[in-house]
Amino acid sequence: MIEEKLSSKAKLLIAVAALGYFVDVYDLILFSVVRNPSLKSLGLVGPDLLNQGLNLMNIQMGGMLLGGILWGIYGDKKGRKSVLFGSILLYSVANALNGMVHDLDTYAWLRFLAGIGLAGELGAGITLVNETLPPSKRGIGTLIIAGVGASGAIFAPIVSNFSSDPEWWRTCYYIGGGMGLALLLLRLGTFESGMFLELEKDVKRGNFFQLFSHGQIFKKYLYCILMGLPIWYIIGILVFSSPELLQSMGLKGVITGGDAIMYCYLGLSVGDFASGYLSQVLKSRNKAVMSYLIIAWVLTIYFLYAMSDISVVYGNIMITLLGFFGGYWAVFLTSSSEQFGTNLRMTVTTTVPNFVRGALIPISLLFKFLIPSVGMVNSAAIVGALCFGLSIWSVSQLKETFGKSLDFIEE
Repeated sequence: MIEEKLSSKAKLLIAVAALGYFVDVYDLILFSVVRNPSLKSLGLVGPDLLNQGLNLMNIQMGGMLLGGILWGIYGDKKGRKSVLFGSILLYSVANALNGMVHDLDTYAWLRFLAGIGLAGELGAGITLVNETLPPSKRGIGTLIIAGVGASGAIFAPIVSNFSSDPEWWRTCYYIGGGMGLALLLLRLGTFESGMFLELEKDVKRGNFFQLFSHGQIFKKYLYCILMGLPIWYIIGILVFSSPELLQSMGLKGVITGGDAIMYCYLGLSVGDFASGYLSQVLKSRNKAVMSYLIIAWVLTIYFLYAMSDISVVYGNIMITLLGFFGGYWAVFLTSSSEQFGTNLRMTVTTTVPNFVRGALIPISLLFKFLIPSVGMVNSAAIVGALCFGLSIWSVSQLKETFGKSLDFIEE
């Protein structure tokens, strides 16, 4: 029986996973922040800044989708700790090398490699913490990881504004790489999951296709992915398009994309702490997620249809609130991890968040497709209704996992 009191090693594990995710999010957001200055430095101008920037973002996302599968399988076969170490090493080195690029092709390859590395960090940390902490403490561990990690998105634009030097973007990448490499020293004190070590040798581990071989397992996996759709709808549609959306609502002033991202992630960071705490109070993952989903959908409707002649301050407050109630990432990941057995848990916990991120591609394509016929606001509302509807339905189909023993396998 695991004691309720956390050991110093367990606390170190939570700290390392949280700081690792902080660097992970810093790097993920940093590219969006330094996209234009970095591409201008490579000689790109005009429409190429957006076109090539989107290409690089999609290449990075492709790396994350591939990395999510590879790291997940590896973690279930060889262990969680090795993924925690290997993923941070890969994206830290790739990050540092990004600061040295002088041509677009090299930049693209390094963003792809960084994407692969970024895909493994969070899943490994969440899985290791969930399998190490007692049931009553799991939610606390993951809310710390997600809450601290989300603040990396606030740190990225702050660092990018430290200097007006057009080549400062290179230093921003060096800082990210340096932070990651420094974390490797802390990771030497982490330990492998006891549940993983106790798995019998003849148990099938990390079989990705097992998730699609049985109807019940596949539906459970699909529900976990759909549960997270509104998070990236809020980030990738409402917040990304907020400068244009708010201007159409009569915004008195200007809100930049960088400011919108910063205020959104401020809300996400605080929201992750709050949603994790709420799940502990309610002793339910599903009730906490459902509460956030309903409030976020009401706020979305208000944001799209009830605001007019607003100030910049009010616009930023609304973006922060959307981020706050989109901040159920910690509970979403904990629930997804707890749904599956030890022989597939790492694969699920690593692939699910990356598939949710990847879902932004079809979501954004549908958003752009609808704009010419129904307008930007109505397009955002239709896409939002689809994302929230699928998510709410999925949560209603998933079994409650709060306090559930994780010492089981998927047959």
